Amino acid sequence: MRDIETILPEIHKRCIMASERPLVLIAGATGRTGESIVKGLLASGNFRVAALVRPESISKPIVETFRRSGVEIRTGDINDSEEKLTEALAGVDVFISTVVAWLIDEQKSAIRAAKAAGVQRVIPCDWATPGDKGVRGLHDQKLAIREFIQELGLPYTFIDVGWWMQVSLPLPERSNSLLKESTNTIYGDGSNRILLTDLNHIGTYVARIIADPRTLNQAVMIWEEEPTQLEIREIGARVSAEGDALRARRAYVSEDKLRKELAEAKAALKKDPTDIAAKTTIVVNEYMLSVHILGENSLENAKRLGYLDVQELYPDMPKPATLEEYAKEFYAMDDPGSA
Repeated sequence: MRDIETILPEIHKRCIMASERPLVLIAGATGRTGESIVKGLLASGNFRVAALVRPESISKPIVETFRRSGVEIRTGDINDSEEKLTEALAGVDVFISTVVAWLIDEQKSAIRAAKAAGVQRVIPCDWATPGDKGVRGLHDQKLAIREFIQELGLPYTFIDVGWWMQVSLPLPERSNSLLKESTNTIYGDGSNRILLTDLNHIGTYVARIIADPRTLNQAVMIWEEEPTQLEIREIGARVSAEGDALRARRAYVSEDKLRKELAEAKAALKKDPTDIAAKTTIVVNEYMLSVHILGENSLENAKRLGYLDVQELYPDMPKPATLEEYAKEFYAMDDPGSA
C-alpha cells in the first residue's frame, strides 16, 4: 500500500487540475433543458459545474442528485438584487440561463451582475427555434435580451435548438395526456422541413460550444434531423404499430384558421390581460405559425439569420440517433406522454 507521502503530491496535482477547469454556473438547472446541460457538462469532464438554486427548491431530489454528482449548489434567485447575484457569480467563467418563459425579462439583473463579476461568456435563455422579430412575442423578448447583452459589451454565445423529438411524435391511443390530439395535428400542408433535437443531447453539444473560441459572440443552432411534419407523422404511424388509428385521428389546421384563432386570442387578452387561456393560445399559435407555416425552423433559415451549424462545427461527434430510432424507444414507454 502506498504511504500518504507518495499519495499527497498526486492528490495536490489533481486538485490544481480541477481548479483550472472553467466554472460554469447554470440558472434554471432543475428544469429539463438545465438538467440536460448539467449532465452534458459533467460527462465532458472539462468543467466545474455550479447551479443557482432557489431556497424553496434546495430540498428537491434533483438538487441532491446534482450535489452527489459534484455540482456546487449556490443558493439564489434570478430575481435577487444585482449585488446578491454578483456574489453568486463570483469566480464563474461561463453563465448559462435556462429560466422559465415568464422570467425572460427578469434576466437583466443577472446579466449586469455577470459583467460586474467578470464572467467571460454569457449564454442567455434562448433554447428554442430560430426566427425573425415580429412573429413570436416570446422570441421577441429573447431577442431583446440578446441586444441588452450586446449593448453591455459582454462576451456571449446565443444557442437555439430544434423542436424537441420528445414532443414531436403523435401520442398513441393508450396515452392519457391532454396533449394527445394536438400531437396528431398537421398545420398547413405539412411539407415544411423542421429542425429536431433530442432534449437529452443538448448538454453534450453545449459542452463543446462553450469551450470553442469560434462560437464566442456568435449564435449557434443545435439540431439533429430535419424531416417534414408529414414525415414525422408517418414515422409515428409506422413505428407505433397504430398506423390506421393515428392516421384516422389526424387533424389539419389551415393558415387562415391559425391566424383567426391568434387574432381572437389577442383580442381576448386585450380585453382581459389576466386571461391565461388567451395567453397560452397566443404562444402556441405563434409557434405553430413560425415553425409550420412560415418555415422558420429550418437549417436554411437559421443560416440566413447568421447561426453557426453545430453539425458543421463538430463533425467528429458521434452521429445521433435518427427520429425513427428514437421513435422505437418512445413507443416502447409505458407512457410516452411523459417523455
